[in-house]
Amino acid sequence: MPPKGLAFSKSQSVTTSKSGAVLHEIRVGSAHEFDPELALLVSTSGSTGSPKLVRLSRENLASNAVAIAEYLRLTPSDRAATTLPMHYCYGLSVINSHLLSGASVVLTSRSVTEPAFWEEALSNQITSFAGVPYTFELLEKGGFTERMPASIRYLTQAGGRLAPEAVRRFARLGERRGFEFFVMYGQTEATARMAYVPAELAEQAAGAIGRPIHAGRLRIDAEPGAEIGELVYEGPNVMLGYAESPADFALGRTVHELRTGDLARQRADGLFEVVGRMNRFVKVYGLRVDLDAVQRLLAEEGIETRTASAGECLLVFVRVERQVQEARTRAAALLGIPVHAVRAYPISEFPCTSSGKPDFGALVRYAGLLDERSATADGDDDAVTAETIRDLYIELLGNPDASVDDSFAGLGGDSLSYVEASLRLEDLLGRLPSDWPSRPASRLAASHTPGAAAGGGAPDARGPEQRTARRSFVPRVETPAVLRAVAIVLIVATHADLIAVKGGAHLLLAVAGYNLARFQLADVPGATRVRRLLRSAAQIAIPAVLWIGAVAVISGKYSWTTVLLLNNLVPGDGRWNEQWQFWFLEAAVWAMLGLACLFAVRPIDRLERRHPWAFAVALLVLTLAVRLALTGIEAQRVDRYTALLVFWCLVLGWVVARATSTGKRIAVSVMVVVATVGFFGEPLREAVIVVGLLVLIWAPQLRMPRPLVPMVRLLAGASLFIYLTHWVVYPAWEQSAPWLGTALSLLVGIAAWYGYRFAESAVGTARARRQRATPAPSVPDAVAAG
Repeated sequence: MPPKGLAFSKSQSVTTSKSGAVLHEIRVGSAHEFDPELALLVSTSGSTGSPKLVRLSRENLASNAVAIAEYLRLTPSDRAATTLPMHYCYGLSVINSHLLSGASVVLTSRSVTEPAFWEEALSNQITSFAGVPYTFELLEKGGFTERMPASIRYLTQAGGRLAPEAVRRFARLGERRGFEFFVMYGQTEATARMAYVPAELAEQAAGAIGRPIHAGRLRIDAEPGAEIGELVYEGPNVMLGYAESPADFALGRTVHELRTGDLARQRADGLFEVVGRMNRFVKVYGLRVDLDAVQRLLAEEGIETRTASAGECLLVFVRVERQVQEARTRAAALLGIPVHAVRAYPISEFPCTSSGKPDFGALVRYAGLLDERSATADGDDDAVTAETIRDLYIELLGNPDASVDDSFAGLGGDSLSYVEASLRLEDLLGRLPSDWPSRPASRLAASHTPGAAAGGGAPDARGPEQRTARRSFVPRVETPAVLRAVAIVLIVATHADLIAVKGGAHLLLAVAGYNLARFQLADVPGATRVRRLLRSAAQIAIPAVLWIGAVAVISGKYSWTTVLLLNNLVPGDGRWNEQWQFWFLEAAVWAMLGLACLFAVRPIDRLERRHPWAFAVALLVLTLAVRLALTGIEAQRVDRYTALLVFWCLVLGWVVARATSTGKRIAVSVMVVVATVGFFGEPLREAVIVVGLLVLIWAPQLRMPRPLVPMVRLLAGASLFIYLTHWVVYPAWEQSAPWLGTALSLLVGIAAWYGYRFAESAVGTARARRQRATPAPSVPDAVAAG
């Protein structure tokens, strides 16, 4: 071995003697001195970056490997594959953390797109998989996610920002397949990793970089009062410093904290989120690209350019229009990235700031303007953008952090917000795809055919006036919204003695089960399901308790058990009385609470994910068995309204939502008839439920005159409040003018709905103001709270 602190190359040789190894310098200047702590030199930005090396110490490498092994819970039984090159800090960290833990590594040079790679992975029973965003894009496009061995217990992603919706998809896949998904953040200057998102938070924290690794600290260096600033990291894995010449190899530590160059903020949950870059680097397909170096490389080939970035896309601007395509292809070739990751634009002059410096911000705005004009030219007045849909989600769901990569379901949309969202999207897009709640806004906008808004179907070749006429009279509306509107009208009109068509409340309960399966029980991590179920229960219970409690205080009409939705727990004489008036709300709330407890048990949650149809059918059989055991085929008196004995209605709607094929729809159609007929002993009442659910099964969308659409929106959206308030409105008109009692009940319920929404908005605004006025917690406190 050479003497400590020295290194040798082909211009040197080593001989041994009794006194030890001796280094002989063959060519003058080829021997260098090294700091005793220096263990590794790593290029910081590849062939397109500045010629700097990162100096890493033994402590850097060891501490980072320990921290990674800790949050990944590595054991000697783990086994990784070299899906990333060893000279890449991410790839090296996989090797170091596994070897440090006594785990093993499968050495392979195969691409993850090769079937042979997955054969090796299966035969070697690998337990982990590491990739950059482009790797995961390839996995999804090639269908390789279905070929992952069952032995894999976790996936890790770093090397750039993965779209939030993609993070959610892999987190959900992990829930189904039994592996964890870790999103991580790091830089070569910090050896590899600085932060990570715990797997259990991946779905709801999509877009964040997470919390600091063990022994690491993150802080935001921002102007006083500002939320966003430069992200600064401290920890034992921070490099010794840079080396720009061989003389720097002998330097000791020159850096004590790492200014990442990333603009970031700390979220309310304590996690950190990167929102931009301070300098002229951009991550494209996992590569850290120096934009100025790209300009120099293109200039060497005779192409004068200016470069900028938008997201993870490289923007190239050229003054000679005939060189636009050449600049695009050459930039992609020089960087080794796909051509579609580079956008090139012609420009007459390169803009400058007032101080004469290049105005890169103006270039980005210019690119956005050209893209917008291009989109307008390619479409027509009916064009709908992803931003339009995102803004709609922000408005309806109250989530200002929503992006075009988010979906309605991913943002926590539920059956209450679903009605208005679906109707307003239908105004924009026309006929909605059945899976629209799970599609990101970008995909939903891309699926829109201009000229088909609110009309649905194939592209319309008719003229603008004809298309406008079509949109005016025959839009499609999703059936669940129509059924909610129809059911609440039937309920109120029947109670007011205007008509005698019962069954609306039980149909409404089945529709609630249908929406429950689509949203609260969507394919999201188990903890998220539980939270959504509890939140939905609260969205019903809170206004119900407030309203019923107020009526009870004023009139003395209701007992405290009714106010607290506990009427099912009070022994009675089996006869109907006014305490049972809110049975529907009580049944819905207790069903959601029961399901939240059920899915808090992880094995049950995983079982339902693997077999969603079979699980729903089995639960329906169980609830029907309980009903038959307690009441027989026909339920008597208040048995028709008790939570336990009407739970089958909600589960029946759940089964309808899981019927994704023709065979399953036929099967559930039979179930609807078998489960419903005989329960009331009233054919008309049972027919209301059967017909409503058969329509829901076979016609997920219905055409109706456009003037009726706003009415459906109002009635469906306000159905909860109409149900709550109508009990005190219609009685005054029941004998003299039942039609007026019905109309007033609907109007009062709609007004109460608007009032409650206004109050919610005011409370939310006040809370946001208090949060902005409250100083942010210190970094250690926030980390501890996380």
